[in-house]
Amino acid sequence: MIDKRWPSAADALADVADGATVLIGGFGEAGTPTELIHALLDQGARGLTVVNNNAGNGEIGLAALIREGRVRRMICSYPRTSHCHVFNEFYRAGRIELELSPQGTLAERIRAGGAGIPAFYTPTAADTDLSAGKETRMFAGRLHVLEEAIQADLALIKAETADRWGNLIYRKAARNFGPVMATAARTTVVQVRRVVEPGDLDPEAIVTPGIFVHRVVAVTDPISEAAHLALLPRVGA
Repeated sequence: MIDKRWPSAADALADVADGATVLIGGFGEAGTPTELIHALLDQGARGLTVVNNNAGNGEIGLAALIREGRVRRMICSYPRTSHCHVFNEFYRAGRIELELSPQGTLAERIRAGGAGIPAFYTPTAADTDLSAGKETRMFAGRLHVLEEAIQADLALIKAETADRWGNLIYRKAARNFGPVMATAARTTVVQVRRVVEPGDLDPEAIVTPGIFVHRVVAVTDPISEAAHLALLPRVGA
């Protein structure tokens, strides 16, 4: 019987190795798998390369992982949010590396990784500092940059509901990077509010098929990053 449910986030992440590349879903507050990130923090893996749209907010989740010195390198599109002080401090001190990737390019690099496409050309960032050292080519009279796909050892994502086979339904905009990240990792771990039996999900509503999900952890009352950030002063305020 296929049953991808794990008893806890700690159990689901116990085998993460030092130096792993980790895809972490979320767009700001929406879809951030905070409990999984905290379990990874407790697990102790170091020297991580983390791929996320942002670079952490406040003091929880990814920001906490960075603060504890677990992240060696960030690949993201927008590290300068109003509450991103932990990453900023580490970056200015030379304690973390940064690779900037435009948001659409970042999403496509992950999607390509899941589809087995090693690289693709895009006009985004051509003739800018972000194209330095990358192969370029003209298509239809326009310069394009060759971008390499991203594949990872681990993906941490958040969904609303799963069945025990790992089929996923997301909540509105909380879907964001989750579906493409699930396809591009050797091991995908998802936290969900609710786990149901096979057949209880409308097959037309399933976004991520269970074939891309390896471990499901029920988190019925997840941390609200928005509530946490509301207690913090804004940078520059």
